[in-house]
Amino acid sequence: MATTRHKTGADPIIDSKAEAIAELMLEVAQCFFRIRALGQKTGLITSWGGGAFGFMRSLALLGPLTVPQIAQMRPTSRQRMQRLADELAAEGLVEFIENPKHRRSKLVRLTRIGGARYREMNTRLSAIASTMGVALSEADVRKTTDIVRQVSDDVKARS
Repeated sequence: MATTRHKTGADPIIDSKAEAIAELMLEVAQCFFRIRALGQKTGLITSWGGGAFGFMRSLALLGPLTVPQIAQMRPTSRQRMQRLADELAAEGLVEFIENPKHRRSKLVRLTRIGGARYREMNTRLSAIASTMGVALSEADVRKTTDIVRQVSDDVKARS
């Protein structure tokens, strides 16, 4: 394994791969905050930070889910997802239905209006995405996605 080692004062010796991974993590975090700001500006993310689009996307792709199931898919609390579910229900975008597998934990599903809003939001996201990364090939973008997913899975396994 080839490494580049740095030693400055009391700093530990760091190999180049660890340094590269740390830099990737910091760049992903910075990119996330920029994406969140863009999402808030375009309405894909609520003003208080809840991911309405991501919540609705889960329901569109997976069908009705419980709030705890949705929370388990994200690095967030059940309470935060409940707040978002209640907000979306108040707007008529989702509804709570009986859960045949659990008496007290209702399922959340998209309403007809919610499905239409999700498709509209997905179209808006696609339009934004189509103007980004023009210097990158599709293969580069897909490889980057795979790498970020692998790092994310590693972080998830450690938390």
